Amino acid sequence: MNLSLEDLEDLARGAAFLGTGGGGDPYAGRLMVRQALEAGGTLDIIDLQDVPDDALIIPTAMMGAPTVLVEKLPRGDEAVKSLRALEQHLGKKAFATMPIECGGINSTMPLVVGARLGLPVVDADGMGRAFPELQMETFHVYGVSGTPMAITNEYGDTAIIISHDNHMMEWLARGVTIRMGGAAYIAEYSMDGRTAKRTAVPRTLSLGLQIGRGIRHAREQHKDPFEELIAVLRETPYQYGTLIFEGKLVDVWRETTQGFARGRAVVAGTGDSAETLEILFQNENLVARANAELKAIVPDLICVLDSESAEPITTEGLRYGQRVKVMAVSVPPIMRTAEALSVFGPQAFGLQETFRPIESLSNNVTR
Repeated sequence: MNLSLEDLEDLARGAAFLGTGGGGDPYAGRLMVRQALEAGGTLDIIDLQDVPDDALIIPTAMMGAPTVLVEKLPRGDEAVKSLRALEQHLGKKAFATMPIECGGINSTMPLVVGARLGLPVVDADGMGRAFPELQMETFHVYGVSGTPMAITNEYGDTAIIISHDNHMMEWLARGVTIRMGGAAYIAEYSMDGRTAKRTAVPRTLSLGLQIGRGIRHAREQHKDPFEELIAVLRETPYQYGTLIFEGKLVDVWRETTQGFARGRAVVAGTGDSAETLEILFQNENLVARANAELKAIVPDLICVLDSESAEPITTEGLRYGQRVKVMAVSVPPIMRTAEALSVFGPQAFGLQETFRPIESLSNNVTR
C-alpha cells in the first residue's frame, strides 16, 4: 500500500482516535511526513504477513509526555538517528520500521523514518492503541526484549540503553527522556519478521486510515459520523464500539510529572441529566466512571470526540466548555489475555477495579 499526501489527514484523525487521548498529537507528525514526501520521499506500507521471517524490523517512536510537544516540536530526524544508531550497534541494517503503538504521533513517526530512509513501514504495532510505558506492549507480553534501544533528542544527542528486562528499560529510558526535555525519539524492540508475526497487532495503520476516512466521508455526506465509526469498527478485530456519555467538559486538571501527563477530565451530562463522567488519564485515558459507576476501563479504548464533528480530542487538547461525546471500544483478543492484562490491565496503573469488557457494561449513551 502506497500512502499519498491525501491519506495523511485521514490517518492522523484515525490515529488520534486509536490513541485514546494519548500517543501525542498527530498533527506535528503529519506535517513531518508531508515534508518528507514533498521532498521526494516515498512510503510503502507492507502487510505483516509479507515480511520475510528473517528480516530485521526496528520499530521507531516518540517517547515522553504529550503535553511537552505543544512547546517542544521535533526537528524531524531524531527517530532516524536513533534507528541508525541502533543499526550500528547491532551491526545489521533494518529491512523495515514499524510503530510501537497505533495512536497519535506514534502512528506517523515511523512514516517519517520510512519516507526519509526509503524503508518499508510494517502495517502493525505493539499496543493496538497507545499506552504510556515501554513495557506495555504485546512485544513484551510475548517475550521480546526491548533492548538494546537508542534514544535521541533534537540536538542529536544519543544514548544506547541495554537492560536486563523491559521494566528496567522503561525506568532508564524515562530518566533519559526527562533529561532530554521531556520528549525524545527512540528505536527499540528490534526483532525478526517471524517474531513480529507472533507478537504484533496487525493492520492497525490500515485501521487508522479506515477510521479517519469513515469520519470524513460521513461528514461530507451529512451522515452521523458516530454511527459510521461504530459500523467501521464492527468489521475489524475491535468489533464493538459504543457511545457511553455526552455532555460538556466542566473541569480539566493535568500536570506533567515523572515524564507523563497525568490528570482527570469531568464531563457534565447535558439536558436534564444530573450525571457526570470522570475520566482519569496517564497520557492516555484509563478509566471512565459515571457517578462512580464503571463505564469503561483499560485496555479497552476510551475516546473523547467533538460532539458534532467526531474529531478526536487528545488529553492535552481537552478544554473547559467543549461539547463532547465519549466512546468506548473493545480491543482485539491478543490484548485481553491474562498475560496481557497483567502488563497493561487496570492494576498496572494502580486502579482498584478489575477489567470488565465494555460489552458487559451498560451501552446506553448518557446525555
